[in-house]
Amino acid sequence: MNTLNMSEQDISTITLDAVAELAKRLELDAYDNVFEGLKDWHLLRAIAFQRPELVASYMHLLDLESFDEE
Repeated sequence: MNTLNMSEQDISTITLDAVAELAKRLELDAYDNVFEGLKDWHLLRAIAFQRPELVASYMHLLDLESFDEE
């Protein structure tokens, strides 16, 4: 399964191992160009919204914490 072109249906069947591989690529940040990294980041973000249990260990890669604007 090519994780860069996953559909919503694919996300429902993604495995914990596939998410770990995706997170490892993001942590290494060894992409040929910024757009490849951005695709992986968006994919991890989509997984976080649809299957949050799979990305609990990788939330630090998404920086989705709410901000206090006061």
